[in-house]
Amino acid sequence: MSDLFACDDAEHLDLPGGELLLYRDPDLGASAAALFDELHSGLDWRQEPITLFGKRYMQPRLLAWYADAGLSYRYSGIQHQPLAWTPGLAALRERIEMLTGASFNSVLANQYRDHRDSMGLHADDEPELGQRPVIASLSLGEERVFRLKHRTRRDIKPLRLALSSGTLLIMRGDTQKNWRHEVPKQTKTCGPRINLTFRYVHPELVRNN
Repeated sequence: MSDLFACDDAEHLDLPGGELLLYRDPDLGASAAALFDELHSGLDWRQEPITLFGKRYMQPRLLAWYADAGLSYRYSGIQHQPLAWTPGLAALRERIEMLTGASFNSVLANQYRDHRDSMGLHADDEPELGQRPVIASLSLGEERVFRLKHRTRRDIKPLRLALSSGTLLIMRGDTQKNWRHEVPKQTKTCGPRINLTFRYVHPELVRNN
């Protein structure tokens, strides 16, 4: 996996102890609206349960895991078996790899159906992602706030990014080590948002239980 990035069109965001790049208008091969419609109707969306403090809840969003054959992934306590790449997802992966210079063998898709759906504060720091993972996060649909909070330094204010449809956010370096991120619920009513997080899972580090 290359560490070289084609950053000419990327905005470098100030993140102490981390690295963030934001592409506001990357070439995705189709309009953001067309891609949203394709993924909204074409992916195998599921709502999975999660256990918190001994109680079982349904996660407040829909998700789907697509990856190379045999590449399972443990996420939120659930072992996800990969779905085969759709032509649309495969084409997006190729474009984002060309744009960033990184390699990806999987994508976690999340669908936030409305303002009540959310993602809790967490880091993409599973061992199978390696020590300094590169995460390419593509937003489609309604604009939502993406919030990052430093793990230990209270003197650093959380960073809030309003990610509009078609924006591509790259998290790399020590971002997952030093920061956590979330998509909080909001009071303002909104329609659905799809987020694709392309990542590289190291097969030799995958846990099977």
